[in-house]
Amino acid sequence: MNQDYQQGNLVELDIIDLSHSGDGVGKLEGKAVFVADTVTGDRILARLTHVKKQYAYGKLQEIISPSTHRIRPNCIVADKCGGCQWQHISPDYQLTAKENQVIQALKRLGGFENPPVLPILSSPEILGYRNKATYPLRRSTTGTVQAGYYQRNTHQLINLNQCPIQDARLNPILAEVKQDIQAQGWSIYNETTGTGKLRHLGLRIGRRTGEILLTLVSTSKNLTNFQQQAETWLQRYPNLVGVSINYNPHEGNKIFGEETFNYVGRPYLLEIFGELNFQLSSDTFFQVNTDGAELLLKVLLEKLSLTGEENLIDAYCGVGTFTLPLAQQVTQAIGIESNKKAVEQAINNSKINGVNNVQFYQGTVETMLPFLDFSPDIVVLDPPRKGCDRRVIDTLKEMGSPVIIYISCQPSTLARDLQKLCQQDLYTLQWIQPIDFFPQTAHIESMALIRHNVG
Repeated sequence: MNQDYQQGNLVELDIIDLSHSGDGVGKLEGKAVFVADTVTGDRILARLTHVKKQYAYGKLQEIISPSTHRIRPNCIVADKCGGCQWQHISPDYQLTAKENQVIQALKRLGGFENPPVLPILSSPEILGYRNKATYPLRRSTTGTVQAGYYQRNTHQLINLNQCPIQDARLNPILAEVKQDIQAQGWSIYNETTGTGKLRHLGLRIGRRTGEILLTLVSTSKNLTNFQQQAETWLQRYPNLVGVSINYNPHEGNKIFGEETFNYVGRPYLLEIFGELNFQLSSDTFFQVNTDGAELLLKVLLEKLSLTGEENLIDAYCGVGTFTLPLAQQVTQAIGIESNKKAVEQAINNSKINGVNNVQFYQGTVETMLPFLDFSPDIVVLDPPRKGCDRRVIDTLKEMGSPVIIYISCQPSTLARDLQKLCQQDLYTLQWIQPIDFFPQTAHIESMALIRHNVG
């Protein structure tokens, strides 16, 4: 065997760590080699596929000696599917690795020498926890309609009839709706040629209520015989409460378009979260792990020890998921959200629950926050993976709110933004609580509290 650091060579590696993207990490000639489907403690054979000056990628060929952290995956396509990276890793070691991800990001990227990271909290469910699935649609070379997830690092579709991390109540619908699409003869969108209509099958379920929405994403607002087929689905599935078409005629990788047309039933499902009632449409943001999000809310309320006299801003508030339960515990709350439909649902959800001390504003946080005539005691941040815009950080530093809560699904941007907020000893990082919102994957949710230094 040629152990040289050259593309195409077969090399023997000891996996010594896991990367933030979920790959195992070995060392060859002092350089990192990243290999998917491995875990710390594995001894493997890998073929070098991409070789750079300081690092390389390899493809697993053989497990010479398996790690004690290695288990049998629950999914038969776990080694191919891009949805999960860690089904082959024991649940306990997944937690260890994710907690370490957060610690290392804070040290290396945030400059926190001894970050106050609390022991990670496990998701209440590690399988069947997801409340939303969006499956790309394809037609096979034999003409069969397929739905599933992309093979890792490709746009090659893996055809699925079930997924172990999705709520199991969605699986029969996935398998059967594909057959119905086939029988109707509806064309499937081809991303290469830009022809065809159906792009995605979207399913969302209320974990507490069992209510389900079915949405087809299409380049056309109309599908032949869709009304009749939608009525058939509504009769077939007792928990299905609405069937819609989302209109997305644009090229690119954005899944949902701006317009959704409800054909039968309701355009929303009912869900219970934080002992409140929520209406959720198919295309607005809601945490995919309902149980994990409720755990986060419970921890947040315990840590804040609210007196009821506080004023609060919830930035990036979505449909009011955290805004409304928090508003019940404070004097006044404000939510900021850029998505128009989410703001409409947040306002409606506040009315449904009789939460009258909250106002919602549509706009980006960076443009809205500086102009609010409001002095918050607490600011809650829950930005997308890219983190906060620099203007948000600057405004927060000028506002000097006593407490900032930062919720993040990306340790690197969390560390970056916390470092900026804590510059010149303006704020002090009190604690960070990792919570495993995404079992079987390399992703991790974290919640941090920073407190303003007076004087």
